[in-house]
Amino acid sequence: MKKIELEIVALSHSITQTHSYAVVLGEVNGLRRLPIVIGGFEAQAIAVALEKMHPSRPLTHDLMKNFMNAFNIDLQEIVICDLQEGIFYSKLVCVSENDTVEIDSRTSDALALAVRFGCPIYTYDNILESAGILMEDPSGKKKQPREAVAAESGGGTDDLKAMSMEELNTLLNEVLEQEDYIRAIAIRDEINSRQKKSLIGGLHKISRIQAKTRAKPRTSSPNPCNPTIRVNP
Repeated sequence: MKKIELEIVALSHSITQTHSYAVVLGEVNGLRRLPIVIGGFEAQAIAVALEKMHPSRPLTHDLMKNFMNAFNIDLQEIVICDLQEGIFYSKLVCVSENDTVEIDSRTSDALALAVRFGCPIYTYDNILESAGILMEDPSGKKKQPREAVAAESGGGTDDLKAMSMEELNTLLNEVLEQEDYIRAIAIRDEINSRQKKSLIGGLHKISRIQAKTRAKPRTSSPNPCNPTIRVNP
């Protein structure tokens, strides 16, 4: 069976299940999407790796990677290989110096490890056909690059917008201490957005000042080489 390569295009709260998240996989060079519902811990593990955050202590999947690296085992790829009664089944294709081994894995754990190792994610066409969603693209535009992690939605984002920069930085430190990295990503994005807007506003202000300076008429001073001759009546 031909394997189809996927990439993570979004991570957000699940609309259908409370306290759960949905990781959306997109077909590379294609328009099909494969949404998979995962738990909060697994979503956090994926988000931390996607955003290249560095926890003070290694998370479970970081520990797994360190363990594999210590014994010269590489994660070559992960394959979402089966779908039964709405549950996705995956396998890790691990390679050592002397052997290649396939290990059964939960799909959420496989994805968390794939992001850390930077290895490809595959599935089969029949799984995409049965559980995938076809995204229409009538404009003919190319597929957009990977979307940022949508950590919080609804009221949470509105609450962040109402906070001052000082309050946001304080809250960011608090959630990092609690290791709530998904919340931390949302706060960090809000801070970065404000800093970007402030920088753009400053540049626009400088441009306006420069434009006014150029438009201001200059007062002409008398030329000493051409003195004015006055004729007395």
